[in-house]
Formats: sequence, structure tokens, C-alpha cells
Amino acid sequence: MVQSTTMGKLHNDVEFTPITVDRGGWSHKLDFLFSCISLSVGLGNVWRFPYLCYKNGGGAFLVTYTVAMFLCGIPLFFQEVAIGQYLRVGGSTFVGKLCPLFQGVGYATMTMVFFLDLYYCVIIAWALFYLLSALWFPELPWSSCGNWWNTNSCYEHGGNTTVVDGIIKHRTPIEEFWEQRVLRQSNGITEVGGMQWELLGCLLCGWIIVYSVIYRGLHQSGKVIWFTALFPYVVLFILLVRSVTLDGASDGLWYYVIPRWEELAAPGPWIDGATQIFFAYSIGTGALPALGSYNSFNHNCYKDAVITCIVNTLTSLLAGVCTFAILGNIALEQNTTVADVVNSGPGLVFLTYPEAVLKLPGATIWAVIFFLMLIILGVDSEFCLVESFVTGMVDKWPKTLLPHRRKFTFAVCLVLFVLGIPMVTHGGIYIFQLMDYYSASGMCLLWVCFFQTIAISWFFGADKVTEFIEEMMDMKASRFWYICWVYISPAVMMAIFIFNVLEYVPATYGSYSYPTWAQNVGIAISLSSMLWIPGYALYYLCTTPGTLQQRIKTGLTSKANIRHNATTPTTSPKLLPVSESSAVLM
Repeated sequence: MVQSTTMGKLHNDVEFTPITVDRGGWSHKLDFLFSCISLSVGLGNVWRFPYLCYKNGGGAFLVTYTVAMFLCGIPLFFQEVAIGQYLRVGGSTFVGKLCPLFQGVGYATMTMVFFLDLYYCVIIAWALFYLLSALWFPELPWSSCGNWWNTNSCYEHGGNTTVVDGIIKHRTPIEEFWEQRVLRQSNGITEVGGMQWELLGCLLCGWIIVYSVIYRGLHQSGKVIWFTALFPYVVLFILLVRSVTLDGASDGLWYYVIPRWEELAAPGPWIDGATQIFFAYSIGTGALPALGSYNSFNHNCYKDAVITCIVNTLTSLLAGVCTFAILGNIALEQNTTVADVVNSGPGLVFLTYPEAVLKLPGATIWAVIFFLMLIILGVDSEFCLVESFVTGMVDKWPKTLLPHRRKFTFAVCLVLFVLGIPMVTHGGIYIFQLMDYYSASGMCLLWVCFFQTIAISWFFGADKVTEFIEEMMDMKASRFWYICWVYISPAVMMAIFIFNVLEYVPATYGSYSYPTWAQNVGIAISLSSMLWIPGYALYYLCTTPGTLQQRIKTGLTSKANIRHNATTPTTSPKLLPVSESSAVLM
């Protein structure tokens, strides 16, 4: 890594003096690739993708998902990683470096990632609870009624299930284990109830695992990332072989791949397809530039970006095959349709797969393997997102935080653990659903991604991004990327955002409708990230000296220097600050 002490000038004649501070880097060139895979491949591939696919017409959803992948997903993924690699900064700083007026994008990103970190570890706690239950009991505790948590409505449907008007009249042991044992669920968000102490312990264990991985910095945990990125595929392939051989699997697979073409005329599949791309690829979270910032200057991030996006999509498709094959088997045994088997909401994976493993030989072993996979999928995404937040904060206040990075990381994990405690109370599931629906929902993510793309591609200039790429990798970006960055991706995101507004539906949890005050709290959570962008722009225009025209010009003028020299050496540019952790803007 180059540690320059040479003074230079930026395009707007602002001088800076880099400081020789070592940011760190990957110990192996493949560590970055596996980090991106472990970040983007997570729980969303196992339960969110199959649910959205079934909801929006099976194969028709695959069409919209593929279109969004090529027109928005891959181009924006590549753009974020390349800029992070060039500027050596995390999520909270890189947009403001390119276009100071849009520094609010970074603050919005950090706010959104903070909320995501807050409730994502709760999913890990649920999976830990199931894993420990499978190991503790001689038989899986959700396999039968008669336990102390079961009610009189519990029904073991080992044979035919009574169905009236498509509605199952009895509650399965799996449903009761989830609601009565794991969550000890209350009747609503107004009934928080007591603490679920066992779940609190699982939440604490989850945060201990996350912190133990990242306390030295993510780039020093490369070999851990290799394992967390590869192990889920071993489990998925094993489940694939078993699931496709189950009775009724073909019914589920046909439902999965046959398009309902009429669904393409509605906005739903397009909204869900594109939202899933942003969610799955971690676009707009600040994690991608943070990971890219640890690359060597001449690393071929283009190849890694394309590989990661393809692997992510193939993982979703693979998980879809496993899921729909299992759902087809369950539908056959319950004498119902595949559409009626799937339960929506955050508990989907904990209601469907536990029922599936009961039908596999050695059910306990399968349960342990599956929930261990869920934990790994959750942990590898969680520690990447926490690292994104920590890196962004350190890059923003380097003199204060960089010397105490370990302590700051511990403090962040501790605060997130404490703030997550309400979600492991008896009414915690309602709080969790509200957070999931509003804090990092499609609307927030689309808002941030739209303004980020506008700031980079329109005001900073997509042509300059192509110069980044040429300088780092000695290659020119295809005209396709330029067209996507400037025209197609912003247009698609704006259309999707408008669809979200027009099709807005308040949050619900199953049949439970939240009170008005809770919906207002959720909207406030969304606005807490979205308002950073216009709010900071207004603040910048009010506090920057000069006329309004001069303020706007200054706000749209980059603070980063791009050298127009194609014969760049294989080291980092001498006149470009390594990061805000290693440069002071004068």
C-alpha cells in the first residue's frame, strides 16, 4: 500500500496532505471475492427469494428478477466496489467525496445499516434456539404435541389433514413450537410481556460470535470468510439431492418454473424482483465499497463483481429448487396446494423447513445441519454489515476512532445488543416485523440507491468512473455499463419507487394489524434515513460561503483527484488520499 506524504491539489484547487496511516488489506486476493459472496449470500436466498417467487407467479418473478439483475444489480454492484477500491473509503464517505452536496447519502446509508444490524442478529438468535433445541432433546421438540407449551389446538397431521375452504383448522406442532416456545408470542405490540430469557441468551451468543470474527478488522478474518461462504453450499447441495426425490416434489417445481405471464402486467413482480436484487446484493448499504477499500489498487474487481452477482443469483435459484420441492411434498401430504403451504413473514423458514426435516431419515442430524447453515448465513452477513458501519464511522472520524478501532467495534456490538433486547420479549416479534418492514425496506433502499446513482453518474460523471476503472485495471468499461449507470438504472429505480408509493400497504404480521401509532413509528424510522439526503443538501447550501450558484457548483464539484494517465503504475496513486483515515483535507 502506498503511504504518500506528497502534497497535491484536487480539481477544485483544494490542497491536501496525506498522512501515513496503514489501512490494512486482504491477506489473499481471493479473500475479497469470498467476502462479497458471504455478504450477498444470506438468509434472503433461503426464505425471501422463494416466497417472493411464489407470491408473484413463479416463473414470472424469475423474469423480473433477471431483468433487474442485468439492468440494476450487476452495474451498481460493480460501480460501488470499483469506487470503494479506488478511493479506499467505506460507505459513509465515498459519495460525499465524489459529490459533497450528496454526503447525506452516506449518513442515510449508515442509519439504514445500523437498523439492519440491530434486528438481523435476532434471526441468528432464533436459529441458535432451534439448533440447541435439536441437540438437547432426544427427539425434535416440534415433532409432536403433548409438550408443556402445546395447546388443545395442536394437531399431529401424520395422516390426512382436515381442510375446510382451503384453511387448516388445527395448529401443527411446528407452529406452536415457534409461537408458544421460541417466541412465547403475545397478542400484539401493545403487550410486550416479559423477557424470553433463553432467546436473550441466544442473542448474546450471536453478538459474541459476530464480535469475535471482526474485532481485528474484517480483512484479517479472510480464512473465516472462506468457510462461511462455502459451507452453506455443501448443505444446500445435500438438501437438493434429498428434496427433489420427495413425493410431490414435481408439483412444487412446476409451480416454481412455470410463469404466470399475466402477473407481468402488474407492478408487484417488478417491485419485488428489483427490491430482492438490491437486498440480496447489499447495494446501497455501504458494505460493498467498504470491502472494496481493502483491495490492492490494481485488483480486478470487475471479475469479482460479476462472479459474485452470478453466484448470488444461482444460490437463490438453488434455494428455490430445494424450497419448492419440499413445499410440493408438504402440499401433497396436507392435501392442499403449494401456494397454501407457504407462510409469509419473518418466521417463514422456521415454519417450513422444520416440517421438512421431520420427513428426512435422521431428522435430528438434518435439523442440526440446517440450522447450523442458517446461523452461518446470518453471521457472515451480519459481521460484514457491522464492519461496513464501523469502517464508515472510522473513515469519518479517523483521528478519534482509528487508534481505538477494537474498542469502538466492541462498543457498537454492545449497543446493538442492548437495543435489540426488546425484540426478544414476548411481543418482540411484532417489533421485529415493524423494523424489518420500515427500517431497511425496499422504499428506503431504493431512495438511497437512486440518489447515490444520480450523484455518481450524473453530477460526478459516469465517464470519470470509467477512468477509475481504466486507471486501476487497464481496461475500459463497456458502453453497456455507462448506459445503465446514467439512464437505465436511475429510471428503473424511480419507477419502482413510485410503484411502492402507489401500492403502499401498511405493515402487518399475519392477520394482526398494527395500531396507527405503531405505523407512524415505522414511517418515522423510514424517514430517519431518507431525510438525511435532502436535509444535508439543504444544510450544505445554507452553510457554504458564496452565492447560491457558487454553493451549488462547489457542492457538485468532486473532492477526489483523477489523473488522466493510462500508464498508471501498479501501486496506489501518490496524490490520492488512501482514505479519510489517512488524509486530511486542507
